[in-house]
Amino acid sequence: MREFEIERQFDIHIESMKPKKGVYFLKTNKGNRCLKRINYGVQKLYFVYGAKEHLLSNGFENIDKYDLNTEEEPYAVVNEDIYTLSQWIEGRECDFHNDEDLIVATENLALMSIASKGYEPPENSKLKTDLGRWPHLMEKRVSSLDKMKSMCRKRHRKTDFDFEYMKSMEFYKKIGIRSMDILNSSNYMELCQLTEEEKSFCHHDYTYHNLIIGDDNNLNVIDFDYCKRELRVYDLSNYLIKVLKRRDWDIKYCNLVIDTYNKINPLKEEEYRVLFAFLLFPQRYWRLANRYYYNEISWGTAALHKKLKSLNDEQELFNKFIEEFKKTYNQNE
Repeated sequence: MREFEIERQFDIHIESMKPKKGVYFLKTNKGNRCLKRINYGVQKLYFVYGAKEHLLSNGFENIDKYDLNTEEEPYAVVNEDIYTLSQWIEGRECDFHNDEDLIVATENLALMSIASKGYEPPENSKLKTDLGRWPHLMEKRVSSLDKMKSMCRKRHRKTDFDFEYMKSMEFYKKIGIRSMDILNSSNYMELCQLTEEEKSFCHHDYTYHNLIIGDDNNLNVIDFDYCKRELRVYDLSNYLIKVLKRRDWDIKYCNLVIDTYNKINPLKEEEYRVLFAFLLFPQRYWRLANRYYYNEISWGTAALHKKLKSLNDEQELFNKFIEEFKKTYNQNE
Protein backbone atom coordinates (compact mmCIF):
# COMPACT_ATOMS: atom_id res chain seq x y z
CA MET A 1 0.00 0.00 0.00
CA ARG A 2 1.49 3.31 -1.10
CA GLU A 3 -0.03 5.74 1.36
CA PHE A 4 1.24 8.79 -0.49
CA GLU A 5 -0.90 7.79 -3.51
CA ILE A 6 -4.03 7.82 -1.34
CA GLU A 7 -2.96 11.18 0.09
CA ARG A 8 -2.27 12.62 -3.34
CA GLN A 9 -5.44 11.38 -5.02
CA PHE A 10 -7.78 12.36 -2.18
CA ASP A 11 -5.84 15.47 -1.17
CA ILE A 12 -5.54 14.45 2.48
CA HIS A 13 -2.76 13.96 5.00
CA ILE A 14 -2.76 10.54 6.73
CA GLU A 15 -1.61 10.81 10.33
CA SER A 16 -2.01 7.09 11.10
CA MET A 17 -3.37 3.94 9.44
CA LYS A 18 -4.49 0.70 11.11
CA PRO A 19 -6.08 -2.43 9.60
CA LYS A 20 -9.48 -3.16 11.12
CA LYS A 21 -11.95 -5.89 10.07
CA GLY A 22 -10.93 -5.99 6.44
CA VAL A 23 -10.58 -2.20 6.02
CA TYR A 24 -8.16 0.49 7.16
CA PHE A 25 -8.92 3.00 9.89
CA LEU A 26 -7.30 6.30 8.98
CA LYS A 27 -6.70 9.37 11.10
CA THR A 28 -6.37 12.29 8.69
CA ASN A 29 -6.30 16.07 8.70
CA LYS A 30 -9.95 15.90 7.53
CA GLY A 31 -11.11 13.56 10.29
CA ASN A 32 -11.34 9.78 10.68
CA ARG A 33 -11.81 7.84 7.48
CA CYS A 34 -12.39 4.27 6.29
CA LEU A 35 -10.14 3.12 3.45
CA LYS A 36 -11.33 0.00 1.66
CA ARG A 37 -10.02 -2.00 -1.27
CA ILE A 38 -12.97 -3.17 -3.37
CA ASN A 39 -13.05 -6.38 -5.38
CA TYR A 40 -15.29 -5.15 -8.18
CA GLY A 41 -14.88 -2.69 -11.01
CA VAL A 42 -15.40 1.04 -11.35
CA GLN A 43 -18.72 0.69 -13.20
CA LYS A 44 -20.27 -1.23 -10.31
CA LEU A 45 -18.78 1.27 -7.89
CA TYR A 46 -20.56 4.08 -9.73
CA PHE A 47 -23.85 2.22 -9.12
CA VAL A 48 -23.07 1.98 -5.37
CA TYR A 49 -21.89 5.59 -5.20
CA GLY A 50 -25.00 6.79 -7.04
CA ALA A 51 -27.25 4.77 -4.71
CA LYS A 52 -25.69 6.39 -1.64
CA GLU A 53 -25.98 9.87 -3.13
CA HIS A 54 -29.64 9.15 -3.98
CA LEU A 55 -30.36 8.21 -0.36
CA LEU A 56 -28.63 11.36 0.87
CA SER A 57 -30.65 13.52 -1.52
CA ASN A 58 -33.85 11.94 -0.17
CA GLY A 59 -32.99 12.77 3.43
CA PHE A 60 -31.60 9.37 4.45
CA GLU A 61 -28.35 10.80 5.78
CA ASN A 62 -26.94 8.32 8.32
CA ILE A 63 -24.67 6.42 5.95
CA ASP A 64 -20.93 6.16 5.27
CA LYS A 65 -20.72 8.82 2.57
CA TYR A 66 -17.88 8.48 0.06
CA ASP A 67 -15.14 11.09 -0.25
CA LEU A 68 -14.33 12.22 -3.79
CA ASN A 69 -10.80 12.41 -5.16
CA THR A 70 -9.27 15.48 -6.79
CA GLU A 71 -10.95 14.47 -10.08
CA GLU A 72 -14.38 14.32 -8.37
CA GLU A 73 -14.39 10.50 -8.56
CA PRO A 74 -15.30 8.22 -5.59
CA TYR A 75 -12.13 6.11 -5.73
CA ALA A 76 -8.35 5.96 -5.98
CA VAL A 77 -6.28 3.53 -8.04
CA VAL A 78 -3.10 2.21 -6.43
CA ASN A 79 -1.10 -0.54 -8.18
CA GLU A 80 -4.21 -1.40 -10.23
CA ASP A 81 -6.25 -1.87 -7.03
CA ILE A 82 -9.34 0.29 -6.48
CA TYR A 83 -9.85 1.96 -3.09
CA THR A 84 -12.73 3.94 -1.66
CA LEU A 85 -12.51 6.46 1.15
CA SER A 86 -15.54 7.08 3.33
CA GLN A 87 -16.49 8.60 6.65
CA TRP A 88 -15.57 6.45 9.64
CA ILE A 89 -18.70 5.87 11.68
CA GLU A 90 -17.94 5.62 15.40
CA GLY A 91 -20.23 3.51 17.58
CA ARG A 92 -21.29 0.00 18.45
CA GLU A 93 -22.80 -2.73 16.31
CA CYS A 94 -26.56 -3.16 16.47
CA ASP A 95 -27.55 -5.87 18.97
CA PHE A 96 -30.23 -8.18 17.57
CA HIS A 97 -30.80 -9.57 21.08
CA ASN A 98 -31.97 -6.12 22.19
CA ASP A 99 -35.62 -5.27 21.40
CA GLU A 100 -34.99 -1.52 21.25
CA ASP A 101 -32.14 -1.99 18.76
CA LEU A 102 -34.37 -4.31 16.76
CA ILE A 103 -37.14 -1.74 16.49
CA VAL A 104 -34.73 1.05 15.47
CA ALA A 105 -33.06 -1.18 12.87
CA THR A 106 -36.43 -2.21 11.43
CA GLU A 107 -37.71 1.36 11.24
CA ASN A 108 -34.47 2.31 9.52
CA LEU A 109 -34.84 -0.49 6.95
CA ALA A 110 -38.38 0.66 6.14
CA LEU A 111 -37.25 4.28 5.74
CA MET A 112 -34.27 3.29 3.59
CA SER A 113 -36.55 1.35 1.24
CA ILE A 114 -38.75 4.42 0.80
CA ALA A 115 -35.74 6.70 0.24
CA SER A 116 -34.34 4.32 -2.40
CA LYS A 117 -37.29 4.87 -4.76
CA GLY A 118 -36.70 6.76 -7.99
CA TYR A 119 -33.01 5.87 -8.29
CA GLU A 120 -31.59 6.44 -11.77
CA PRO A 121 -28.06 4.99 -11.81
CA PRO A 122 -25.31 7.16 -13.37
CA GLU A 123 -24.80 6.69 -17.12
CA ASN A 124 -21.27 5.35 -16.60
CA SER A 125 -22.44 2.71 -14.09
CA LYS A 126 -23.25 -0.95 -14.52
CA LEU A 127 -26.77 -1.80 -13.37
CA LYS A 128 -26.72 -4.31 -10.52
CA THR A 129 -30.00 -6.22 -10.33
CA ASP A 130 -31.47 -9.54 -9.21
CA LEU A 131 -35.02 -8.67 -10.27
CA GLY A 132 -36.66 -11.68 -11.92
CA ARG A 133 -33.73 -13.98 -11.22
CA TRP A 134 -34.81 -15.83 -8.08
CA PRO A 135 -36.77 -18.71 -9.69
CA HIS A 136 -33.63 -19.52 -11.70
CA LEU A 137 -31.27 -18.97 -8.77
CA MET A 138 -33.32 -21.20 -6.48
CA GLU A 139 -33.50 -23.98 -9.05
CA LYS A 140 -29.77 -23.77 -9.72
CA ARG A 141 -28.86 -23.80 -6.03
CA VAL A 142 -31.17 -26.68 -5.16
CA SER A 143 -29.74 -28.77 -8.01
CA SER A 144 -26.21 -27.94 -6.83
CA LEU A 145 -26.99 -29.66 -3.51
CA ASP A 146 -27.09 -32.98 -5.41
CA LYS A 147 -23.87 -32.13 -7.24
CA MET A 148 -22.10 -31.42 -3.96
CA LYS A 149 -23.46 -34.66 -2.49
CA SER A 150 -21.93 -36.51 -5.44
CA MET A 151 -18.59 -34.75 -4.84
CA CYS A 152 -18.80 -35.77 -1.20
CA ARG A 153 -19.45 -39.44 -2.01
CA LYS A 154 -16.38 -39.59 -4.26
CA ARG A 155 -14.05 -38.44 -1.49
CA HIS A 156 -11.84 -41.23 -0.18
CA ARG A 157 -11.28 -39.55 3.17
CA LYS A 158 -14.40 -37.85 4.41
CA THR A 159 -14.33 -35.05 6.99
CA ASP A 160 -16.81 -34.24 9.77
CA PHE A 161 -18.29 -31.64 7.41
CA ASP A 162 -18.89 -34.34 4.76
CA PHE A 163 -20.74 -36.57 7.22
CA GLU A 164 -22.81 -33.65 8.52
CA TYR A 165 -23.66 -32.64 4.94
CA MET A 166 -24.65 -36.17 3.88
CA LYS A 167 -26.87 -36.47 6.96
CA SER A 168 -28.75 -33.21 6.35
CA MET A 169 -28.79 -32.58 2.60
CA GLU A 170 -32.16 -34.21 1.84
CA PHE A 171 -33.89 -32.08 4.49
CA TYR A 172 -32.64 -28.85 2.90
CA LYS A 173 -33.27 -30.07 -0.63
CA LYS A 174 -36.93 -30.69 0.28
CA ILE A 175 -37.42 -27.24 1.80
CA GLY A 176 -35.60 -25.75 -1.20
CA ILE A 177 -38.15 -27.40 -3.52
CA ARG A 178 -40.99 -26.19 -1.26
CA SER A 179 -39.60 -22.67 -1.47
CA MET A 180 -39.42 -22.82 -5.27
CA ASP A 181 -43.03 -24.02 -5.48
CA ILE A 182 -44.19 -21.18 -3.20
CA LEU A 183 -42.30 -18.56 -5.20
CA ASN A 184 -43.67 -19.94 -8.48
CA SER A 185 -47.23 -19.73 -7.09
CA SER A 186 -46.72 -16.10 -6.02
CA ASN A 187 -46.96 -12.78 -7.87
CA TYR A 188 -43.16 -12.62 -7.91
CA MET A 189 -42.74 -11.42 -11.50
CA GLU A 190 -45.46 -8.76 -11.15
CA LEU A 191 -43.76 -7.46 -7.99
CA CYS A 192 -40.46 -7.35 -9.87
CA GLN A 193 -42.12 -5.27 -12.57
CA LEU A 194 -43.48 -2.85 -9.96
CA THR A 195 -40.04 -2.56 -8.36
CA GLU A 196 -38.53 -1.88 -11.78
CA GLU A 197 -41.05 0.88 -12.33
CA GLU A 198 -40.49 2.52 -8.94
CA LYS A 199 -36.70 2.22 -9.43
CA SER A 200 -35.88 1.21 -5.87
CA PHE A 201 -32.96 -0.83 -4.56
CA CYS A 202 -31.90 -2.95 -1.58
CA HIS A 203 -28.85 -2.85 0.67
CA HIS A 204 -28.47 -6.65 0.28
CA ASP A 205 -26.39 -7.08 3.45
CA TYR A 206 -28.55 -5.41 6.09
CA THR A 207 -27.22 -7.05 9.24
CA TYR A 208 -25.83 -6.16 12.65
CA HIS A 209 -22.20 -5.46 11.67
CA ASN A 210 -23.34 -2.98 9.01
CA LEU A 211 -25.64 -1.15 11.45
CA ILE A 212 -23.66 1.16 13.72
CA ILE A 213 -25.31 2.95 16.63
CA GLY A 214 -23.43 6.13 17.47
CA ASP A 215 -23.04 8.06 20.72
CA ASP A 216 -26.08 10.13 19.68
CA ASN A 217 -28.10 6.86 19.51
CA ASN A 218 -28.65 7.36 15.77
CA LEU A 219 -28.37 4.22 13.66
CA ASN A 220 -25.99 4.43 10.70
CA VAL A 221 -25.91 2.05 7.74
CA ILE A 222 -22.51 1.17 6.24
CA ASP A 223 -21.08 -1.08 3.52
CA PHE A 224 -23.37 -0.74 0.51
CA ASP A 225 -21.05 -2.84 -1.68
CA TYR A 226 -23.74 -5.44 -2.42
CA CYS A 227 -26.64 -3.04 -3.04
CA LYS A 228 -28.69 -3.69 -6.16
CA ARG A 229 -32.14 -3.50 -7.68
CA GLU A 230 -34.14 -6.05 -5.74
CA LEU A 231 -37.53 -6.63 -4.12
CA ARG A 232 -37.72 -4.95 -0.73
CA VAL A 233 -38.87 -8.25 0.83
CA TYR A 234 -35.44 -9.68 0.01
CA ASP A 235 -33.80 -7.22 2.41
CA LEU A 236 -36.58 -7.84 4.92
CA SER A 237 -36.26 -11.64 4.70
CA ASN A 238 -32.47 -11.57 4.93
CA TYR A 239 -32.68 -9.27 7.94
CA LEU A 240 -35.37 -11.44 9.57
CA ILE A 241 -33.24 -14.57 9.20
CA LYS A 242 -30.25 -12.84 10.81
CA VAL A 243 -32.51 -11.77 13.70
CA LEU A 244 -34.44 -15.00 14.16
CA LYS A 245 -31.44 -17.32 14.28
CA ARG A 246 -30.33 -15.27 17.31
CA ARG A 247 -33.83 -15.40 18.85
CA ASP A 248 -34.39 -19.18 18.57
CA TRP A 249 -36.78 -18.72 15.64
CA ASP A 250 -39.44 -17.26 17.94
CA ILE A 251 -42.39 -16.03 15.85
CA LYS A 252 -42.84 -13.20 18.38
CA TYR A 253 -39.76 -11.41 17.01
CA CYS A 254 -40.83 -11.96 13.43
CA ASN A 255 -44.14 -10.31 14.29
CA LEU A 256 -42.34 -7.45 16.04
CA VAL A 257 -40.22 -6.77 12.95
CA ILE A 258 -43.09 -7.03 10.45
CA ASP A 259 -45.44 -4.90 12.59
CA THR A 260 -42.75 -2.24 13.02
CA TYR A 261 -41.95 -2.26 9.29
CA ASN A 262 -45.62 -2.02 8.34
CA LYS A 263 -46.16 1.12 10.43
CA ILE A 264 -43.75 2.97 8.12
CA ASN A 265 -43.74 1.09 4.82
CA PRO A 266 -46.71 -1.34 4.72
CA LEU A 267 -46.29 -4.61 2.86
CA LYS A 268 -48.80 -5.54 0.15
CA GLU A 269 -50.76 -8.75 0.69
CA GLU A 270 -49.03 -10.47 -2.25
CA GLU A 271 -45.58 -9.68 -0.83
CA TYR A 272 -46.09 -12.04 2.11
CA ARG A 273 -45.94 -15.08 -0.16
CA VAL A 274 -42.62 -14.00 -1.65
CA LEU A 275 -41.35 -13.22 1.85
CA PHE A 276 -42.42 -16.73 2.91
CA ALA A 277 -40.50 -18.28 -0.01
CA PHE A 278 -37.34 -16.32 0.85
CA LEU A 279 -37.57 -17.23 4.55
CA LEU A 280 -37.99 -20.90 3.69
CA PHE A 281 -35.22 -21.15 1.12
CA PRO A 282 -32.04 -22.83 2.58
CA GLN A 283 -29.70 -20.05 1.48
CA ARG A 284 -27.43 -20.32 4.52
CA TYR A 285 -27.03 -24.09 4.05
CA TRP A 286 -26.30 -23.75 0.33
CA ARG A 287 -23.74 -21.00 0.98
CA LEU A 288 -21.84 -23.02 3.59
CA ALA A 289 -21.72 -26.12 1.39
CA ASN A 290 -20.74 -24.08 -1.66
CA ARG A 291 -17.90 -22.46 0.26
CA TYR A 292 -16.68 -25.83 1.47
CA TYR A 293 -16.90 -27.88 -1.74
CA TYR A 294 -15.76 -25.13 -4.10
CA ASN A 295 -13.13 -23.65 -1.77
CA GLU A 296 -14.41 -20.12 -2.03
CA ILE A 297 -12.96 -19.07 1.31
CA SER A 298 -9.97 -20.02 3.39
CA TRP A 299 -11.79 -21.02 6.58
CA GLY A 300 -10.61 -24.26 8.14
CA THR A 301 -12.88 -27.28 7.86
CA ALA A 302 -13.41 -27.31 11.65
CA ALA A 303 -14.93 -23.80 11.58
CA LEU A 304 -17.18 -24.68 8.65
CA HIS A 305 -18.26 -27.92 10.30
CA LYS A 306 -19.15 -26.02 13.48
CA LYS A 307 -21.30 -23.60 11.46
CA LEU A 308 -23.02 -26.43 9.60
CA LYS A 309 -23.74 -28.37 12.80
CA SER A 310 -25.12 -25.21 14.43
CA LEU A 311 -27.40 -24.68 11.43
CA ASN A 312 -28.58 -28.30 11.52
CA ASP A 313 -29.31 -28.00 15.24
CA GLU A 314 -31.86 -25.28 14.40
CA GLN A 315 -34.04 -27.58 12.29
CA GLU A 316 -36.73 -28.29 14.88
CA LEU A 317 -37.09 -24.62 15.89
CA PHE A 318 -37.06 -23.59 12.22
CA ASN A 319 -39.82 -26.06 11.30
CA LYS A 320 -41.95 -24.81 14.20
CA PHE A 321 -41.42 -21.21 13.08
CA ILE A 322 -42.41 -21.99 9.48
CA GLU A 323 -45.67 -23.59 10.60
CA GLU A 324 -46.45 -20.60 12.82
CA PHE A 325 -45.60 -18.17 10.02
CA LYS A 326 -48.01 -19.98 7.69
CA LYS A 327 -50.85 -19.65 10.22
CA THR A 328 -50.09 -16.07 11.21
CA TYR A 329 -49.79 -14.75 7.65
CA ASN A 330 -52.30 -17.09 5.93
CA GLN A 331 -49.84 -18.92 3.72
CA ASN A 332 -50.83 -22.28 2.24
CA GLU A 333 -48.67 -24.74 0.35
